[in-house]
Amino acid sequence: MSASTVIMMILPVIFLAASVWFANRSVKRGAKPARAFFRQLASFAIVCLVVFAAPMIASAAGTDTATTTAAVTAAAPDMTAGLGMIAAALSVGIAGVGGGIAVAAAAPAAIGATSEDPKAFGKAIIFVALGEGIALYGLLISILILQKF
Repeated sequence: MSASTVIMMILPVIFLAASVWFANRSVKRGAKPARAFFRQLASFAIVCLVVFAAPMIASAAGTDTATTTAAVTAAAPDMTAGLGMIAAALSVGIAGVGGGIAVAAAAPAAIGATSEDPKAFGKAIIFVALGEGIALYGLLISILILQKF
């Protein structure tokens, strides 16, 4: 691995770590946490845009018009597989976070309802299971995406 490749891999991590440090420092100095959060979100979006767009721009700049079609055809399976893996990871991750939020709200309410009336256990557990179902749906979608590759 060349030094420029290592630098290009480490540079986004350094940028994000520095933005976290600056946001933490600004909150300690009196800035509103919500504003610091949105700055963090914007810097993350910029880093993601640069990290995903830079390789595409670099690969497009290295080809001329006669070989563009051949290069795109040759690179398409690799890029499709990579984007499929990202889609599978996002479906599991986002569904897991959503399921966790749902269970975090439903489980304490179910425990409280069961402690007041033990007959309510069956009804309460259904709502907790519905929240967990969200994560299972994300896993199912991820498996369907991965079956394409």
